[in-house]
Amino acid sequence: MSKAAEARKKLIRRHVGKAIADYAMIEDGDKVMACISGGKDSFVMLDTLLHLQRVAPVKFEVVAVNLDQKQPGFPEHVLPEYFTEKGIDYFILDKDTYSVVKEKVPEGKTTCALCSRLRRGTLYGFAEEIGATKIALGHHMDDIVETLFLNMFHQAKLKAMPPKLLADDKRNIVIRPLAYCREKDIAKVADDLNVPIIPCNLCGSQENLQRKKIKSMIAEWDTTNPGYIENIFHSLQNVSPSQLADTKLFDFEKLALDRSAEKQQHEYGGVEVSSSSCSSSLPFEGQQSKIVKIHHVKFESQEVK
Repeated sequence: MSKAAEARKKLIRRHVGKAIADYAMIEDGDKVMACISGGKDSFVMLDTLLHLQRVAPVKFEVVAVNLDQKQPGFPEHVLPEYFTEKGIDYFILDKDTYSVVKEKVPEGKTTCALCSRLRRGTLYGFAEEIGATKIALGHHMDDIVETLFLNMFHQAKLKAMPPKLLADDKRNIVIRPLAYCREKDIAKVADDLNVPIIPCNLCGSQENLQRKKIKSMIAEWDTTNPGYIENIFHSLQNVSPSQLADTKLFDFEKLALDRSAEKQQHEYGGVEVSSSSCSSSLPFEGQQSKIVKIHHVKFESQEVK
C-alpha cells in the first residue's frame, strides 16, 4: 500500500478513534455487531473496527452481520467469500423484506424508508439473539448533515442522526463510528482496500430525490466554501437552547429582568439625549435600580378568520 493510501487510512482511523472516545461508543467487554450492507461505508467501518480491536486498550469482539433481503440479483457469494478470506466472524441473515416492500410501496415511489425500517427491526432482534451490546452502522458526517437538512426542510424538525443512540425500547444501542469522517475520504479508502462493493439499487428503487438534492447542495458547498459541512456538523455538538425557539428545551416564560446588581458598563454604551417628546424624565445618575417584576399573561391562540 502506498504512503498516500496509508495516510488516508490513518485519517479515518484517527477520526473513528476520536468519535468512539468522545461518545463512549465501545467499552471493555462489548460485543459489536457491525452491520455490513456491501457498500463502501460499511466495509471501511469494519476494517477500522477490526484494526481498533487489535490495538485499543479495551477488549471487545467484532462480528460482521449482513442481511440478505432477497433482492433480485443480489450476489449472495460475495460477502461470505470476503469474510472467509479475511478470517472475519460473520453471520448472513435471510429475510425476504423485498417482497414486503414491493407489496406495500406503490410503483415508482421510493422504497428506501420502509426497507430501512424493516431491516432495522430484523437487525435489532438478531443483536439480542447473539448477545451483541452495540450495533455499528456505517453512517458518516455527510449522512448526518444531509439528514439534518432533510428534517429541517421537509419535517420542520431540528433533528439529525446522533453518533450514539439508545433504541426507544432501550434494548439496543446503535453507534456510528464514522460520524467524524467525510464520505469523500471513505470512498478513497474503500478504493485503496479494493473491497467488493455491492450496489444498493438492486431493488430498482431510485435514490431518494430529496436526499439527492441535499447531496448536490453539499457538494457545491464543498467546492465554493470548504469547511462548511464540518462546521454544520460541529454546530450539532454546540447547541444553545436559549438561542433557539423550542419552549420544551428552554423556559422562555420564566425569563425576568434583574437590575439589583451593580450595572456593568457596556461597550459603546451610554448616550446623550438631544431632544425628547416623553413627559417622564430619565433616572438621575446614581438612582438605585430595582428588580422589575413582569406579570406573565397567558395568551390563548385564536384562529384568524
